[in-house]
Amino acid sequence: MKKEILRLLREKESYLSGQELCSRLSVSRTAVWKAINQLREEGYQIESASHRGYLLVSGPDRVTAAELASRLSGCPFGENIIYKEEIDSTNIEAKRQAEAGAVHGTVVIAESQEQGRGRKGKAWSSPKGTGIWMSLVLRPEIRPERAACLTLTAALAVSRAVEHVTGLSAQIKWPNDLVINGKKICGILTEMSSEMDFIHYVVTGIGINVNMERFQEELPFATSLQIESGRPYIRAELAAWVLREFDACYQDFLETGDLEKLLSDYNERLVNKDRQVQVIKEGEQIQGTARGVNSQGELLVETKDGTEAVLSGEVSVRGVYGYV
Repeated sequence: MKKEILRLLREKESYLSGQELCSRLSVSRTAVWKAINQLREEGYQIESASHRGYLLVSGPDRVTAAELASRLSGCPFGENIIYKEEIDSTNIEAKRQAEAGAVHGTVVIAESQEQGRGRKGKAWSSPKGTGIWMSLVLRPEIRPERAACLTLTAALAVSRAVEHVTGLSAQIKWPNDLVINGKKICGILTEMSSEMDFIHYVVTGIGINVNMERFQEELPFATSLQIESGRPYIRAELAAWVLREFDACYQDFLETGDLEKLLSDYNERLVNKDRQVQVIKEGEQIQGTARGVNSQGELLVETKDGTEAVLSGEVSVRGVYGYV
């Protein structure tokens, strides 16, 4: 009920009477009063006035299930949200939930991770209360070889959401990072359980550096939205926008089974495009110029011997002159 009360108070943006809350939620005044007090205990500032009702003044910067769901009315990714204060890894928990039968669209989100990790098993720093650490359980009816496109789909969704909420241009570093001013603000990790021609589930993990004020010296290419803009952000607002944008991108992806409908926007945001890159594939290093991504999600690299279409799962790509 707390998520519904938060949603209704946000939608009203002025005082909402207790009677209207009771009517719309089909509960008693006592139930509403108890839920309001619980929200106050969690840090929400809710004013009450006789003959006027309740007014949501402010809320804590939390990414609880109630807070996030209250911002996702009508979005399938707001129906089943699992929130943890601390967790080993949202991807690990999402896989546990998927194995136990979690429905498509389940979201696992946490304030901090102890075993956050990125691509190729690299550790991912996830300090408490500073970022968005969440994973999505997906059950797409596509062939397993198409699943790599979901990483690119998520990257486009995050880029759009960051731009909408912050005004910053978050460019995509193929295949799974987002960067601002040449430094990383987001990583995406997609994992899958499948058979030869059937996907049991896909878990897409998204980690966004939101309100960090500084990074350790061993992370020279890391940055945060707060560092880049000079102001903090409400993490739940950004997380909700990411999920809404992902839903839209995901539907476009399912419609064609590839990135055809997303390709133009994706390539416009691709920081690798027309840059010199180094492709490390099966121990071999190839240098060339990245010319964009095709509808299958492959990076097109122009070399002296022609153009090679590179799959994200088989290589590492780094800029010849730096991180991007």
